[in-house]
Formats: sequence, structure tokens, C-alpha cells
Amino acid sequence: MPPTLASLVQHSALKLTVRAGEDRLGTPVRWAHASELADPVPYMDGGELLLVTATNLDADDPESMRRYVRRLAGAGVAGVGFAVGVNYDDVPAALVEAAEEAGLPLLEVPRRTPFLAISKAVSAAIAADQYRAVTAGFEAQRELTKAALAGDGPAELLARLAAHIDGWAALYDTSGAVLAAAPDWAARRAARLTPDVERLRDRPAPASVVVGDNEDRVELQSLGTGRRARGALAVGTGAALGTAERYAVHSAVALLTLTTARSRSLQGAEQRLGAAVLRMLLAGQPDHARAVAGDLYGGLLDAPFRLLIAEAAAPAGSELLTETMEAAAARTGEALLLVPEAERVVVLAADGGSAVAACAAYAEAQDDRAPREGGAEDSDVVVGLSAPSGPIAVSAAYKQAEQALSVARRRGRALVEHEELAAGSVLPLLADDAVRAFADGMLRALYEHDAKGRGDLVASLRAWLSRHGQWDAAAADLGVHRHTLRYRMRRVEEILGRSLDDPDVRMELWLALKTTEAATPAEE
Repeated sequence: MPPTLASLVQHSALKLTVRAGEDRLGTPVRWAHASELADPVPYMDGGELLLVTATNLDADDPESMRRYVRRLAGAGVAGVGFAVGVNYDDVPAALVEAAEEAGLPLLEVPRRTPFLAISKAVSAAIAADQYRAVTAGFEAQRELTKAALAGDGPAELLARLAAHIDGWAALYDTSGAVLAAAPDWAARRAARLTPDVERLRDRPAPASVVVGDNEDRVELQSLGTGRRARGALAVGTGAALGTAERYAVHSAVALLTLTTARSRSLQGAEQRLGAAVLRMLLAGQPDHARAVAGDLYGGLLDAPFRLLIAEAAAPAGSELLTETMEAAAARTGEALLLVPEAERVVVLAADGGSAVAACAAYAEAQDDRAPREGGAEDSDVVVGLSAPSGPIAVSAAYKQAEQALSVARRRGRALVEHEELAAGSVLPLLADDAVRAFADGMLRALYEHDAKGRGDLVASLRAWLSRHGQWDAAAADLGVHRHTLRYRMRRVEEILGRSLDDPDVRMELWLALKTTEAATPAEE
């Protein structure tokens, strides 16, 4: 603890007497400073014990003393030490009354106690407090280092940190999710700070921010030394951190940053191994891939998995997506094979697992976000997701993910699953500019013919194709004679220069009609 007015009063060698503000003797003293200026406030930082003899003060004037004391109290001066037996035999009553009125502690300094003795006592107390803080900080560093080297994860380190700061501590991953907290009750409190952690994540590391209130002051510290933070540490206390507590927090940040950096190095090695496994799977060598995968990825290959390909507008986008998936997989103990590939990332993840769910949630949040003026954000990604697959069909899954990625890119969506392309109607696929241009070009001559009032070739073609070329049924739908319909179909062939006997022509015309219908609002 730093020196206080009470500790100075209790100092037997100083012989100080309290004349006012006895209820505020617990005020910390940052320094002792002697000044005979009529207004020393411009030279004060706050927290000083001001030592005076009243050489330049009208200490017997009540109004003058009120102004003088109010200025000192407003500047945060800890108290005033008044030397008697120099200019005044006793502490002036006007000064005592003004100090009592302002709530400013006033100490009487006897003639035999020099101001230098008080300054030395304050300086010695401050030095002793700093020594205790440094010693406690080194002890905390040793304990935290032992906890970090124990290999039991961050829980023990956080528990020791919480004990040292007499508060709570929590560790977050890059997505803002709580990985561990101490004591256990702090996990719920820490979870409420996820939005603050997300904002801190977007600032270059190292960075810090203080949130909360006086009853629960929380300091957030980013982890990492690179362009992007690799996590965050939160410490909650009832007051600002002292020197010893600050040492402990800084030690924890350094240790957790080193642990994170080591994890990133191991992750790089795992990615190289994963790339080799993926190449073998794509080459149709599942047995060799399984042998190389070992315990690291072997479990992933034993159950259905999904292959996804992600592209980003900027590297930050793919990094944030993969970190989100990694964090989700780590929380549930899932294996995740992740391979950076030029400007994209290829991932094998358990079907129905938390990593795939995290990817879908990330994409949904991106789709829900209003587009930013000027183009895609740095965090924007486009993802193609294959159907559930196994080791012998990875090549097909890769093609599925490629196809889904292409469709997602054309539709302006963050994620498209292959099941959307393989199941249901093909009509949603026709909502593409290139397909619409093809349809317009193919049918333009028929629409122009009908617009001149020369017949209803488009409607007749639609009815004939929908009835699979059955003349009587199609003519009945149109309310015309079958010979009229035959004549119209010959005109369609003449105008288009295509034979309706060709099944490819009939298919193209039917898709062109469905495309133009999808692009035209229904009539009321």
C-alpha cells in the first residue's frame, strides 16, 4: 500500500497532529511538496501533501483562506501540513475552519520537525511500496510461468491470476467466445463482454480497453503481436490495478501470447500435413491418406465429412472465417483439416459438426449485413459446401464445392450448399444474367413476331411443349384447331431456323420460356 496521511500521523518521529479532516486520513499521498506560493495549484498533479509556513498567505483572513483551501481541494491535494513556530505560533483558526469546511485534511507540523523529514518519510514509504509491488510481481510471474508450463491448458494460469488480482480472469478466442474463466462463476460475466472483445479484435495487437463500472472494472488485453489479435484476456477487479497486479496481468498476457504463437506454429505444421492428406485423397489414394493422417486427422476420415472451399475479398476475410471454425472445432474437440490454397481455403470438417455450423452462421451473418457502399468488406467470404462425403469420394466432393462456390459467386450469396443444386427444382439456377441473355436472344424473334399482331407463337409453343408435343391436347388448351397449331409450329421452326423434332432444341426452348417467365412479374 502507498503511504497515507494516517501512516504519516502514526510515524513516531514526525510528531504530526491532526487539526482538520480526521475522517479522510486514509487518502494516499503521492508526494510531499513544500510551496509558499499564494496559488501553488498550477504546479500540482494531485495527491500531494502540501507543506507550508504561510509566508505569503494572509492566514488570519477567513475569506482568503476559504479561497486558498477550495483551490487546493479542487486540485486533488491530499492534505496540508502547516509548520507552527515559524510565521505563526499556532495554526490560524481561519485556516482550520476553511479546511474543515472543504473536508481537506490539515496537519500541524511542530517546529522541530523539518519539512525534509516528512519528504524523506513519504519517499521511503513509496519506495518500500514499489519494492513490495515488484517482489509480488516477480512472485506472480513465477507462479504463472509454472502454470503455463504445466501443460494443463489456461485454466490453472487464470486461476492463479485471479487470486493475485483479487478478482476474476477470462480467456477468449478470436471469435470472442470464452475459452476458460476463473473462478467458475466468472464465465457468465465474461460472456457478456463478447461484443467488446470483437471490437478489440479489429485493432492491431497489442491493444487494451477498460469497460464496466466502479464495482466491476474490467480490463481487456489483446493477445498476439501481429496484424490481428489471436485472442483476448479479461481481468475484472473492484478498483484500478495496482503495481503488483499490473505485473501479474502483463506476465499473463506475455505467457498467453507465447502459448498462442506456439499454437500457431504447430498449426502451420498441421496444415502442411493436412495438405498432403488432401492431395492423396484427391488423387484417389484414401488408404495412403489415412496412413499419413494418423491420429491427427484419422478420426475425421472415419465418419462422413463435408468439403468446403472459401474465397475472400481480402485475406482478413478467410482468416476470420477459418479462425471462427477452428475455435468452434476446438470447443467440441473436433478434428479440422484446413489447407490454404492460393487465394482460397479448402476445409474438411465433420458433417453435422460445430465447425460447419459455425461456417453457416458466419455466412448467414454476412448475408444479413447491409452491403457497404463501395464494394465488399474485408471480412466478406464466398463459400461452396459439398454434400456429405467419405475418403473415396473426395474428388467428387471437391467438384461439388467448386460448383456450389461458382453459384454462390453468381448469386451474390455468402454460402451455397451442393444439395441446393442437386435437389429440388432447377429453376432457381436460371436466375443468372447469362442464362437470361441466352433466353432473350433465343426467343426475341418470336416475341417480335407476336408484337406485330401476326399470331400467338410464344403461347402456342409453350402449350405444345408443356403437352410433350401432343397436338390435340395442346390445341384444346389454346382453344384452336389442331391444324392451326400445326401451322404455328411450322412458323416457329421457320423463324428460329431450328427443328422441333430435335430434343435438344425442345429442351433449350422450354428452359428459355421458363427463364423469361421467372424474370417477368406475374399479371394480377
